[in-house]
Amino acid sequence: MIGKIISSVIVTLFTVNFAYAQQGVSFDDYLATLKDKAALAGVSQNTIDEHFAKIKVFKRATANGSDKALNLESYIPQNSPEITVSTARAMFKEQQDALIALGDRYGVQPRFLVALWGMTSEFGEQKGNFPILSVTASNAYSGNKEQFYIDEFIAALKILDTNQVQYEQLIGSSTGAMGHMQLMPSQYLAYAQDGNGDGVKDIWNNQFDAFATAASMLKEAGWKNDETWGRQVSSINPISSLLVGAEHTETFNEWQDLGVRRYNGNDLPKRDDMQVSLLMPDGENGRQYLVYNNFRLLQAWSVKEHFLLTVTYLSERIKNPPIN
Repeated sequence: MIGKIISSVIVTLFTVNFAYAQQGVSFDDYLATLKDKAALAGVSQNTIDEHFAKIKVFKRATANGSDKALNLESYIPQNSPEITVSTARAMFKEQQDALIALGDRYGVQPRFLVALWGMTSEFGEQKGNFPILSVTASNAYSGNKEQFYIDEFIAALKILDTNQVQYEQLIGSSTGAMGHMQLMPSQYLAYAQDGNGDGVKDIWNNQFDAFATAASMLKEAGWKNDETWGRQVSSINPISSLLVGAEHTETFNEWQDLGVRRYNGNDLPKRDDMQVSLLMPDGENGRQYLVYNNFRLLQAWSVKEHFLLTVTYLSERIKNPPIN
């Protein structure tokens, strides 16, 4: 499963040849620049003084990438096997009333939250235990997505500034994702919610706080509770690669004219009030999907289509057959 792949990453704490190291910039020197950036961003001097000495550089070992060559026919059953489906359905049934209430509060179907929970952290079993300040600072130092990780590093410091989360609690994966729903520090800072009414916003130890935070994020981004994520389709004509991908949209009527049909070959819905995208993750000979705006919002977790389509697959398995 995805969560297991992420959590199996081995992190070794020692100085290594990052991009800046190759330029003769030490991690300590780089950290000094981050300290200046944090101060300019409004992080308190007390937080800077208390926590910067705890930050260590580490090398992030490469996760097993054997899934890269898999098509959806193999990827989905490998990353969402029947044990994951049955666990998701059991978790949903066990907490159904609370999940439905939370879904009604935020306008997000809870099956998507449970599917994300299963795919990102294996239902909370693989949340990661790496110190987020060291993770984000080291990833920024590596030069890979530097500005992204600088922003996440500063967001993590601002979380500590609130005095609602302790340094020891601020842990996550080797990519900086945290808690049950694997949210980034900036996402927690912007959307953290108290999902169970205990006065605490703890996405690490309380799945309902994590669910509520994720739901709040989706709601604010424009999630539509009366729409689903998309549908599998087929095409009777070759489709230009220029039209394929989540960034390109057409109406159902326009896709119909281009030769896209329901998976069973029937016509698409006759409507032009939605902008939908055509995905072909495995090329024109693989599975094809029309996806809606809700699907695009799930990209807050990953832009990888195989992963996202597995999340939506799991959400469908939670929905059908209905859980009584």
